[in-house]
Amino acid sequence: MLTPADADLLIGQNLQCLPIESLPLAQCAGAVLRENIYAERDQPPFDRVAMDGVALASHTPAASLRIQATQAAGDAPLTLTGRGQCIEVMTGAVLPAGCDCVVPVEEYAVTGGGVTFAPGTRIEAWRNVHRRGSDTRQGTLLVAAGARLRAPEIAIAASAGMARIRVSSQPMLAVISTGNELVEPGEPVLAHQIRRSNVYAIVSALREHGFQRVADEHLRDDAAEMHERLHFHLETHDVLVLSGGVSAGRFDLVPAVLQELGVREVFHHVAQRPGKPLWFGVAPSGAAVFGLPGNPVSSLVCYTRYVLPALLGSLGHSGRPPERIALGAPVKIGAPLTHFMPVRLEQDDWGRPWAQPAPTNGSGDFTALAGTDGFVELPPGPNTYPKGHVTRFYRWS
Repeated sequence: MLTPADADLLIGQNLQCLPIESLPLAQCAGAVLRENIYAERDQPPFDRVAMDGVALASHTPAASLRIQATQAAGDAPLTLTGRGQCIEVMTGAVLPAGCDCVVPVEEYAVTGGGVTFAPGTRIEAWRNVHRRGSDTRQGTLLVAAGARLRAPEIAIAASAGMARIRVSSQPMLAVISTGNELVEPGEPVLAHQIRRSNVYAIVSALREHGFQRVADEHLRDDAAEMHERLHFHLETHDVLVLSGGVSAGRFDLVPAVLQELGVREVFHHVAQRPGKPLWFGVAPSGAAVFGLPGNPVSSLVCYTRYVLPALLGSLGHSGRPPERIALGAPVKIGAPLTHFMPVRLEQDDWGRPWAQPAPTNGSGDFTALAGTDGFVELPPGPNTYPKGHVTRFYRWS
């Protein structure tokens, strides 16, 4: 069987990069940037007043000065016209010509159109002045292609004058559950049935990460129905994420039906627990298909470990390496499989994070995941990993 690293490599080799579209800036939140953003001008683009107060020339200090005029943010810059004068200025305004110092309002009193400075007031060159170009220079690379556009990146793009941005197109996703035993929340459920929950978890996780074009459907364990509906989804979607039907049971029909539809199997089974039956393939249309195990813990772990990183990669997202964290307690691994252990993050008295193991009662025990933050990836056993062992950590969100 493949290792998780082998599975990563094969998925990356077979997943197509999504096309580029140009969108208005206001519609780009959460998208992946597909062009570089450069500074339109120096930042700040002028010597900027950093505090409300009065601007003056530092080489002509005086105990009191007359206010020549007032300059607000957005006004064209004034010019200091003579000795013994100052200009009232507001935060964000251009520093008036002839001035190189701003004294804040807390350090002077205004009487009859003049200001009297408090004893000990510092009148120094460039005090409370945000110098032109001190943040960045015109033409500097601000955000590289592959970045996720969060609030800071959107603000930077706006400051660079970009009304539209080239980003990755949103993929069309279909999340599909299979199984006769599944019943929708809110509908009557019999003693031998279970609720349909995996798809709700996956769809929620996808939308939480900015994926908006997400459809979901449930299919019974019927080969003809499955053939018809999967054919439709393969022709109309970029990625299919199936939950259930990929193991070795008599009614695990998904691999055979996908083969009938011409979907090329890239791999089936990964040496891991939970999630060993993981399936991945590519359709003639180019659509990628992830077949996740039906057990809830397996399904969510495989989505987090493989599906989400692959989708972000298809967007051109540069991504970040997995976090690394130390175990907060020993973990014993018996099977010769990579082990994914749910954990809760806790801090010690020095503020250091630790991953406290939160084992489930098997891969069907999804209720044990409440309050967990994600899972760690531990090498195959048999082995006991001590407290302090540092390993990869994957967050649920």
